[in-house]
Parts: sequence; structure tokens; C-alpha cells
Amino acid sequence: MTVTELTLAAADAEDLEIISARLQDAVGQVKDLVWLPKSRRFAALLNRFKWETAERRRGRGDNLRVRAGLHFDDVLSVKSTRLKRGDPEAVFELLAITFAAKAADDPAGTIELVLAGGGAIKLEVECIDAELTDVSGEWAALDRPSHQIDEM
Repeated sequence: MTVTELTLAAADAEDLEIISARLQDAVGQVKDLVWLPKSRRFAALLNRFKWETAERRRGRGDNLRVRAGLHFDDVLSVKSTRLKRGDPEAVFELLAITFAAKAADDPAGTIELVLAGGGAIKLEVECIDAELTDVSGEWAALDRPSHQIDEM
């Protein structure tokens, strides 16, 4: 099996949507989240589910994960809600990454990492400057992530 390393960069909201899609259902531990205020960087190591492989092939061995590094530059502040920051071993699941500009045509705004269970990590940024890179080989995931849809 050939391992393809993924590297993506984001400089605008559309680019960020692509990174968000690749990181849907990624899991990580609190200890793998780092805020470096002097460098104005927020970084995370995550185990991402390889949706791009699962979508192409629907057979045995299609459920794969890979370790990925994600970082954001030009970060002014970081706030979190419903994240067990006092427990470095706590596991979280990333559902999506969104961006809300401060004003129309303003590159500054808030990047939100939306977590399962109602949690979030909010980054106040001067602009979108993000990169996602696979940093390991892939391995078999136990299951394919699934989501229960709330009935209205």
C-alpha cells in the first residue's frame, strides 16, 4: 500500500473549509494542544480519519487514521469552552473548523474549532494562516466515525 502524505495550507475561509473537511472526526488529547503566545502560534497533533480514502474504497481496510499536525499563525488569543484543560490525557473529537470575520472584507476574525459535546476552541486571528500536514504512516481505525442526527 502506498502512503500519501497530505499537506494543505489555508489563507482564506474557503481554504479553511478544505482543512476542516480533512479533519472532520479527528481525535486528540489535551496535552497535544499548544498555544505559543510569543510566536503567536496555536498548534495541535491529531489522529485524523482519512475520509479521502474511505470515500474512494468501500471495503476491508478502508478505515484508516494518520497522525497530523495542524497549526495556525498570527493568533492573538486562544479561549476554550468545555475542554478538560486540567486533564492532559482527556480526549476530544474535532467536528469542524469555522471562520467568522470581524467585518466584511476584513482578514481578522475568529477561527473556531468545534468539538463534540458542545466544546470549542476559539482563536482570535489577524488573518487566516493555517497548515495541516500528515506526520506519520497510516494505521487501521477500529471503526468509521458516524454521527447521530437529531430528529426535529
